[in-house]
Amino acid sequence: MPTWEVLQDQSDIDQLAKRSFQQPCLIFKHSTRCSISAFAKHRLEKSWDFDHAEMTPYFLDLIQYRSASNYVAEKFGIQHESPQLLLIRDGACVYHASHLDIGAHELRGVLTKV
Repeated sequence: MPTWEVLQDQSDIDQLAKRSFQQPCLIFKHSTRCSISAFAKHRLEKSWDFDHAEMTPYFLDLIQYRSASNYVAEKFGIQHESPQLLLIRDGACVYHASHLDIGAHELRGVLTKV
């Protein structure tokens, strides 16, 4: 299971973007009010087989931190969806998935290429 780092505001996201030049960063945007989001999170965590050295996983509660969620969409040019997974490398989104397309297997395939 990932050890999530929590995103709360724009400065957290800007720091993540800077960090992505050293290591890929993963953002999981989660709605605490959505059963599909809960299912996607559970499925991702259950099949998680990544080492923290491969990428840093970040968690964003988009209900509690709506402005941060909006900033993610704006900064990386990816339309907001929920749930949503974004892989950030060198300051840009190199992969994103939403809803039931979120999975560790797909992420593994992308991660080996970045």
